[in-house]
Amino acid sequence: MSEPDAPEPDKIEGAPHPRAARMIGHREAEVEFLDAFNSNRFHHAWMISGPKGIGKATLAWKLARFLLATPENDGGMFAVPPQKSLDIPDDNPVARRLLALSEPRLFLLRRPYDDKTGKLKNDITVDEGRRMKSYFNLSAADGGRRVAIVDSLDEMTNSAANALLKLLEEPPPKVTFLLIAHQPASLLPTIRSRCRSLRIGPLAPDDLSDALTAAGGDVAPENRTALAELTGGSVGRAFELTNLDGLRLYQSLVDLLGGLPRLDRTRMQTLAEAASGKGAEAQFDLIIALIDLFMARTARAAALNGLAPDAANGEGALIGRLAANPATARPWADLAQALGNKARRGRAVNLDAAALVMDMLLAIEAGAQSMPRAAS
Repeated sequence: MSEPDAPEPDKIEGAPHPRAARMIGHREAEVEFLDAFNSNRFHHAWMISGPKGIGKATLAWKLARFLLATPENDGGMFAVPPQKSLDIPDDNPVARRLLALSEPRLFLLRRPYDDKTGKLKNDITVDEGRRMKSYFNLSAADGGRRVAIVDSLDEMTNSAANALLKLLEEPPPKVTFLLIAHQPASLLPTIRSRCRSLRIGPLAPDDLSDALTAAGGDVAPENRTALAELTGGSVGRAFELTNLDGLRLYQSLVDLLGGLPRLDRTRMQTLAEAASGKGAEAQFDLIIALIDLFMARTARAAALNGLAPDAANGEGALIGRLAANPATARPWADLAQALGNKARRGRAVNLDAAALVMDMLLAIEAGAQSMPRAAS
């Protein structure tokens, strides 16, 4: 970091940084990594992939703590026995140094802070990639293990990705790369081919609730399933959703759409106004995201001829009515895509937030009225 108080790009506001978070769930990934470590199949580069916010960075930091705090096996008479757990005590010197970002054997590659603009850069630049290469060209002071965490591959420019690729092709001795990827399919195939994949999935409702509580959030037991449905098992998204009272907002949206194929104008106006005004940018983004989510859930229900667990009271009955005819799957999916494009264009030209939300709701109303008969 350029400045001690600069914002961290890999941290959700109000939540602990992944290096300080407690790992919840993803036991299978831990076992896979530990088994490889205890065998002769340990790879120099691991791509930790999965949707945003499900704990990939928290897992990467746990793996880094384990690698840097575990003694090396010299194969002699004092050989280190196979490790039984990845857990490292909080009072371990390595754990304390990692928490303070003062561990000399760790290189953290993430979006840099721009001193000139006072903001984080949008991408991981090639300069950062070259800085990592220069770092690993230096020998470790103790000749021991070193670790690089890249958070995330998705944010690297092509030039930065190529700089990383050169390191993966000719890895420095005793260096393990922990590479976080949200959408691995979009990355350079040459990078993917040089990594061992460690894919983790969404958290189950109970694990999601526990992880949210550990991060300083809270969710009532009766809301666990709804939160898991709306966030795709992502604790990061769950934290943001609970901070903005997203469950209540989604319930309001479902209540409004329950009037389809004809929407109540007063309720429409109330929801639209909630997205406008000074300081309402986050609320606006959330409303757009919830509309998109409802549309996707409706299209999916029509395509699969089945409903997911309710994410709000009355949601299942509403979606069941709107998606009763499988022929509505494509029209709902097309409408969802059109509304997504409309939202992006509206943001790009700074369209009035309330007007944009109102326009999207009117488009949903018109779409419901034109659906095959069984949907209305």
